[in-house]
Amino acid sequence: MQILSRPKKNPAQFSAAVHPVLQDIFAARGVEHDTELKLPLADLLSPYAMLNMEQATDVLWQALCKQQHILIIADFDADGATSCTLAVLCLRAMGFARVNYLVPNRFEYGYGLTPEIVEVARSFDPDLIITVDNGIASHAGIKLARSLGIEVLVTDHHLPAITLPEASCILNPNQPDCAFPSKALAGVGVVFYLMTALRAHLRKEDWFVKQGLPEPRMSSYLDLVALGTVADVVPLDHNNRILVKHGLQLIRSGKCRPGILALLEAAGRNPQNCVASDLGFSAGPRLNAAGRLDDMAVGIECLLADDAYEARVLALQLDALNKDRRLIEQDMQTEALEHLKALSLDAEPRHSICLYDPAWHQGVIGILAARIKERLHRPVIIFADGGADADGKLLIKGSARSIQGIHIRDVLDTVATRNPQLLTKFGGHAMAAGLTIYESDLPAFSAALEQAIQEQSDPELFLRHNYTDGQLGHDCFSLDFATLLRDSGPWGQHFPEPVFDGEFTIIQKRVLGDKHLKMVLQMASGETLVDAIAFNVDQAVLHHNAERVQLLYKLDINEYRGNYTMQLVVEKLEFI
Repeated sequence: MQILSRPKKNPAQFSAAVHPVLQDIFAARGVEHDTELKLPLADLLSPYAMLNMEQATDVLWQALCKQQHILIIADFDADGATSCTLAVLCLRAMGFARVNYLVPNRFEYGYGLTPEIVEVARSFDPDLIITVDNGIASHAGIKLARSLGIEVLVTDHHLPAITLPEASCILNPNQPDCAFPSKALAGVGVVFYLMTALRAHLRKEDWFVKQGLPEPRMSSYLDLVALGTVADVVPLDHNNRILVKHGLQLIRSGKCRPGILALLEAAGRNPQNCVASDLGFSAGPRLNAAGRLDDMAVGIECLLADDAYEARVLALQLDALNKDRRLIEQDMQTEALEHLKALSLDAEPRHSICLYDPAWHQGVIGILAARIKERLHRPVIIFADGGADADGKLLIKGSARSIQGIHIRDVLDTVATRNPQLLTKFGGHAMAAGLTIYESDLPAFSAALEQAIQEQSDPELFLRHNYTDGQLGHDCFSLDFATLLRDSGPWGQHFPEPVFDGEFTIIQKRVLGDKHLKMVLQMASGETLVDAIAFNVDQAVLHHNAERVQLLYKLDINEYRGNYTMQLVVEKLEFI
């Protein structure tokens, strides 16, 4: 196993109060001083650094004065659900009497404010549509809405095309000329900033006093912001780490939305010990399952629920959907591996992978793309049947996942620029994107994608590196140090959870569920014994008889019947 030390980004200066191991860990993640670790709410960036913020709050102020009907159009993922919930709760708390929401069914209407969903929205008779986590690419839908006399306020974080839609106002830190320093905000982060600025505007107008309304505490909504931010896998820059840290504190204190508590409990997670990975791998997938397989309204209603029992009932529905999603995903993975065999990648290496099967579930292709990307360390696009256009020509919808250093949305833009008729629509981020093409164009698209990635990418990017934060001494194999490490987060995208390496002797081992390996290990340089677990291990590894092993691992806190112990969670394993 080739292991590389995680490089230090900048010279760092820390006080003696910071554990020496943590000093190296933080330095490798670009932290230069103790002050960057405190993450107080006072250090959040100003809402008014975002282009059009004052205009956006004025749009909402005018709507409030006239008590206009507001319809929120949300995306059908966890970021969209939390964005929608946050907007609904805040607007109602601030005195908006008529606030409703609509989430396009991905199988009928696709993504964003399409003309088709605008036609559905007309039945609500809205005066103002607010898009959350979408809208920056909805040129035709916004044009139709405004022709019908419906104003549109876009809140989004996805990368825009060359031209912007003709909305009444656009809030997006990634739009041209926006000087907002954090380009990594999730959709829910953009909504949080808008609601914060709106509260300030209403305070200035003396609105809360005149109406006899309690002024909302914006920090009380950070549980939703944390969930949407982590689940959308946006980079945890300094600003996002502040948002997530304080959201996690709400959850741990039990003062969060009943729906978030219910989602964590359905996943078997203790909210009192919640960390960012619990949101990303437990709560987020259950919330996403509604949009993938059914109707995201179930997820939004779970987050909106004020009653714990109602939230629990809805969370169990989401948990059942997530179990169905897992079964579908397992079948699709098996079929995808067969497709990969047919590609003969060993004989003809590729820089990208495109796979299509008309039987694949459109709501699960994003997860499948992520799984194949992790296996092959290549950008992967998985396609599913997208129905037919007006002329009866078959469309297929793709979900793309990329690796660090290859900006997949920019690659798609290159392909579209060179081949104007090849993509009917696309959009997304650096690491994930969505697109639609004609089924007959798949070979041409696959070739164009491969060419674009090959031209734009350093070959070094396709080498899989196992980075480590070093080896731990005996004193770090303790519950106290594992707790310190956990509480030094939040860890996540672009601020990765520490991974360590070391050689151990296997004292005991047993197989759990025919796929997990539970071990008791002894350090190579002492008598210290530690528990370790490796999940989803190959059968050959499960039944290997070697006595020594080299590991890449994370420190974890295992809870069982109220007892807490330190254990290693194995990332990579190689017998010596």
